[in-house]
Amino acid sequence: MKLSVIIPAYNEKGTIEEIVAIVRAADIGDIEKEIIIVDDGSIDGTRDIIKSIQGIKYFFHDKNQGKGGAIKTGFQKATGDIVIIQDADMEYDPNEYDRLLKPIILGRADVVFGSRFVGSDPHRVLYVVHYLANKFLTVLSNLLSGLNLTDMETCYKVFDRKVIDSFKDKLVSQRFGIEPELTARVARGKWRIYEVGISYYGRTYEEGKKINWKDGLSAVWHIIYFNIFV
Repeated sequence: MKLSVIIPAYNEKGTIEEIVAIVRAADIGDIEKEIIIVDDGSIDGTRDIIKSIQGIKYFFHDKNQGKGGAIKTGFQKATGDIVIIQDADMEYDPNEYDRLLKPIILGRADVVFGSRFVGSDPHRVLYVVHYLANKFLTVLSNLLSGLNLTDMETCYKVFDRKVIDSFKDKLVSQRFGIEPELTARVARGKWRIYEVGISYYGRTYEEGKKINWKDGLSAVWHIIYFNIFV
């Protein structure tokens, strides 16, 4: 069995090498890892670092297409039986892969979301506005999709191969609209979805966080569009 780890990256020279090392070291038993970095037009030297890392696959976008564009490229290139999305910014811990993969390996789930809002793992205390926005977007998504997720916007989304193949050629969202689009598509596909509690080591804007209020407004439109009109 093979796990494809898709790492979208944009101007992450300070963390890209470290996150790859942690992904490599994560214990998932006998499962092979395929690490795929999609650099989305970085201009800070991230690309030079990626080129120096041995034993990975990497793909470069000539122009910035947003996180959604990078994930779509990663899905197209992945060859694993299971696919997981891993941000390059160190906010999510690859050492938790084993618990995220378990429901799929046991044959009970087709999709697993890692939730920052359930469980007793460490969660950095940051912006209340982000927390409230996330809750609002998750509730809105649930109302339109029929799901009962606690963290729709989570980075950690894990997919069985057949799920990826069902929509990888249909994805259209750029930037962070990819999160509600993926959620809407798995809900419409009636796949078996599980949530698993994870830790969260969030970063501030000074530390490089990129999502902003405009992405929140865009997410509302994406939730409505992909759950009602697509």
